[in-house]
Amino acid sequence: MSRAFTREDDSENQIADIGERPVSTHRNLVSERGLAQIESELAGLREDLAKAEADADRERIATVSRDLRYWQSRRETAEVSVPETDSSVVRFGMTVTIEDDDGKRNRWQIVGEDEADAAKGRISHVSPMALALFGKSVGDVATVNGHDWEIVELKA
Repeated sequence: MSRAFTREDDSENQIADIGERPVSTHRNLVSERGLAQIESELAGLREDLAKAEADADRERIATVSRDLRYWQSRRETAEVSVPETDSSVVRFGMTVTIEDDDGKRNRWQIVGEDEADAAKGRISHVSPMALALFGKSVGDVATVNGHDWEIVELKA
């Protein structure tokens, strides 16, 4: 007997393999705002999961469950780091103003990977710029991609 006649065509009921969200291998440093962001994501996803389960939306359940696993992992490994207010060197959580030879300025706050948003002036602590800035003080120069940037201001 042909397999076509022994199994129902359940292609509509099969969920595509959505895979897992990759979790960074770096330390999960977060600011206090970053921890609140994680908590907010978890709360929203729990609500989404309840709605998807009520609607018996298997695809949505799978997607939300995957995202919940990701954010739960990030919550479990989160290390809140608050910069020392009297530190004179660049550390996680600080806001650094840099200037190039042409007088162009950029201001970056160094934050966790999940809260990084360059458009809002927040870069990840594992980004090349942050790595080049760590441990430096006002007046020091950081070189990224062959471009020199002088640190002109530092705020905790």
